[in-house]
Amino acid sequence: MGQVTGGFKAALQHAYHQNNNRLLGWDDWPPRLDRLLNVPPVGRDEQERNGWDSGDLSPNMFIKDDDPLTVHRHAIPASTDGARGKLGYTCGLHVWEISWAVGHRGTSAVVGVGTDVAPLHVVGFRPLVGSNSESWGWDIRQNRLYHKFRNKAVATYPKFANEAEYVVADRFLMILDMDEGTLSFAENGCFLGQAFDGLKGLSLYPMIGAVWGRSEITLKYIGGLEPGPLSLKELCRCVIRYQLLKCKTVDCIVDLPLPTVLKSYLAFKYSYC
Repeated sequence: MGQVTGGFKAALQHAYHQNNNRLLGWDDWPPRLDRLLNVPPVGRDEQERNGWDSGDLSPNMFIKDDDPLTVHRHAIPASTDGARGKLGYTCGLHVWEISWAVGHRGTSAVVGVGTDVAPLHVVGFRPLVGSNSESWGWDIRQNRLYHKFRNKAVATYPKFANEAEYVVADRFLMILDMDEGTLSFAENGCFLGQAFDGLKGLSLYPMIGAVWGRSEITLKYIGGLEPGPLSLKELCRCVIRYQLLKCKTVDCIVDLPLPTVLKSYLAFKYSYC
């Protein structure tokens, strides 16, 4: 599965106060995502199995020998180059942490998903992921969504973003829910909402499109959940954790006037109660 370490978990605890006393996407944060991000992480072998495919890259990109989760783009002029993951997903909830340095994005840096026939190279600098009907992409440089690109973005994303001012962090989450047929993103503890829907019935692979010379993009699989709804007790846990986060942080669970077994369950340290 996939516990997020470091920045994301800490940011989630403080995002409410850091965003003008409201947590962006508060009402829409999926309970299944909360569960997935608070269970033990997958191992390195599973990360690599859900990582980049060395045989499915633009000729101008390669996977680093010392880090198979990272692709590197050669400094080729007038070219947009892509990479595709090893696995296509038809069901379940899947989350990746994507690392793409702000200074290595150039005029277009697009992340998203696509089929196994979505193009991985185009001449010139233009959005690659989302360029046709086979892929769906978010340009983290321009804050725009692309699908069937015809010189016009589908929408601004996130919806609250000012295209000229909002800067996507170096690390963020990509959330593919094939049970609901949606693609979403989160960063700094904030769920940014659905970017795309209508993806049910497809087999989709993580993809990126890059233009910046020597840019490096890391795709780290956090984990996945099999299809199926959460139980009532799991949904209750999610609501309680959200309410605690609005008031303080989830760290205050230990101080609640509850039996130890219930506090352990709220903190994802106990699976059944």
